[in-house]
Amino acid sequence: MTTARELDGKVAILTGSAQNIGRAMALALAEGGARIVVNTRASMDLAEGVAKEIRDAGGEAIAVQGDVTKEADVQNLVAQTIKAFGRVDILVNNAAVRLRSPLTEMSFEEWRKVVAIILDGAFLCARAVAPHMIAQKSGAIISMGGLTAHAGAAERCHVTAAKAGIVGLTKGLAHELAPHGITVNCVVPGLIDTTRDGNSAVPHAHGHLEAIVGRQGRPHEVAGMVRHLCGPHARYVTGQTIHVNGGAYLP
Repeated sequence: MTTARELDGKVAILTGSAQNIGRAMALALAEGGARIVVNTRASMDLAEGVAKEIRDAGGEAIAVQGDVTKEADVQNLVAQTIKAFGRVDILVNNAAVRLRSPLTEMSFEEWRKVVAIILDGAFLCARAVAPHMIAQKSGAIISMGGLTAHAGAAERCHVTAAKAGIVGLTKGLAHELAPHGITVNCVVPGLIDTTRDGNSAVPHAHGHLEAIVGRQGRPHEVAGMVRHLCGPHARYVTGQTIHVNGGAYLP
């Protein structure tokens, strides 16, 4: 159940939110009343565009550039959030990269790049916002998982390992932060109709999967679950991995 403006007074940081699912989540949380910090590593024009969409609809939003693999950038992201809005209530770890390489051709540099963005970035961001959430005795952290981490995929061992690590990080943080009123969950999108490298085709890694509902999902359907987990009706939900996949994978 989602109540209109149920996030009034809340402030949300969303990493990697300049387009696709990230953009949809930013718009959904803003619709719920949250003030939004749109983050991007490189696409500042796109990030500013999402922030402007929110402001044009009557909401409040800023865009902050920063690389989630760099501790100084993460600290600046949180500092800019506090400067603009005075608090942080929600963190959505969405920044990711999805490269493909056979194991025998994968360089250690490529492995580290993927793991650093997905897993190290989620750790750095969670660690940076935790003191603020602990001080106010409330908060919600949602990290985006990956379908292939559960179903498997060839040529993606770095992505599957990093996204599987997100599940472990979620469980560990849920235990540690629960006494402070902070929930921590993982949302795993399925086959979502987004633009990847100029097209919206089903990714190669998902070729062996098929949603039983007969279609790909849409970004707003993932965003709706994230919004729910941030709101007042999900305060008893923590440490969970929640699949939004149309039945493409049934754990």
